[in-house]
Order: sequence, then C-alpha cells, then structure tokens
Amino acid sequence: MKTTEDFDEAFDRSEDVVDSLDRSSARRPGEEQRRVNVDFPVWMVAALDAEARHLGVTRQSIIKMWLAERLDDRGTGAA
Repeated sequence: MKTTEDFDEAFDRSEDVVDSLDRSSARRPGEEQRRVNVDFPVWMVAALDAEARHLGVTRQSIIKMWLAERLDDRGTGAA
C-alpha cells in the first residue's frame, strides 16, 4: 500500500492489512513492564508450578493471571 488512504480503504474492505504495519516498535499503552522481586515459601512455589503445569502456562503467567483477576475483582485493575 502506498498511502494511508490505500490502507484505510483496504481495512474498510476487511482485507488483511497486517503485513503493511511496522510492528517492530508496537507497544500496548499502559502495559509497560516493570520487574519486581517477590519471595515465596517453597510450598507456594511448588503449588504454583503444579497449577501452571496443569494449565500449560509458565509460573510467571499463572501469577500474573491470578493477580490480574484479583485486582479486577476488587476494581483496582488497569482496565
């Protein structure tokens, strides 16, 4: 596509425009990452690992999912 008008018209026709996008620097607003360190008891890490294996995700993913759910339930989540 040569112009933004070409892009807009293709998008409006429900054409696949993904290859026209430069995704190398794409970011989700409000989703910047910040590293934190948390110490957990051994039994908790084992339980997290077991649940993560059961769901087929990483330990980090299960922690993030559960924290996001809890914050969302309390109305303090990002969205």
